Amino acid sequence: MTRRTEWPDSPAEPGGDSGSGRGATDAFAAERGAAADDVGARSGRGSRGGAGAGGGFGEGAGRRSRSGARSSGSSSSSRAGKEEPRDPVEQARHICLRLLTGTPRTRKQLADALRKREIPDDAAEEVLARFEDVGLIDDAAFAGAWVESRHHGRGLARRALVRELRTKGVDSAVIDEAVGQLDSDQEEETARELVARKLRSTRGLDRDKRLRRLAGMLARKGYGEGMALRVVRQALEEEEGEDTEGLDEPF
Repeated sequence: MTRRTEWPDSPAEPGGDSGSGRGATDAFAAERGAAADDVGARSGRGSRGGAGAGGGFGEGAGRRSRSGARSSGSSSSSRAGKEEPRDPVEQARHICLRLLTGTPRTRKQLADALRKREIPDDAAEEVLARFEDVGLIDDAAFAGAWVESRHHGRGLARRALVRELRTKGVDSAVIDEAVGQLDSDQEEETARELVARKLRSTRGLDRDKRLRRLAGMLARKGYGEGMALRVVRQALEEEEGEDTEGLDEPF
């Protein structure tokens, strides 16, 4: 499995190609273009470009549009371009696009954001369904990239990854498929790497404390008791020459 840069905690998400790839990028540009065109029509500014003219209403097109508005001397038109549309569907679309520009999100995260902004349920559902159709919302891709990034970046085991994805509203079946990327051998190898990096910092402690501290570190990252004890005992014996017979159980 290819290692990737660790996701930020709030929330990461995965980078561009760990979501829906090229197709999602194009869909995002098209959806942004459609949103900009619709808002332009409502504000009386007209439409320039959009999805049908050159593949999307991107940041460069946005800057050109704003520059044109300034050169026309219409300050009221410029102010209108900065305001959110009043139509609930357009408001929902703008909110979702802003959130997705920063980082991938799950459907539940976007739904919660719309609810917080008091977007009517029917408008929110329309936009969320549309974004799913074009691939801008893809919980399966989100979960798969999250598992890969958080396992390699933070060393989290399947149990911890399941907890995190549940808090983000990912469906249980989708979570099961995503964490299925990791098998027991890979988890154990990662656990060994984590313990190897921590061994030096525990030198000088007695054997019981070292065992408890190292096994506790693994437990916090979601590793089961049996694996944690086995990995720590083996590390203490092989790397440090410790006799682990009779050591207290840390849990």
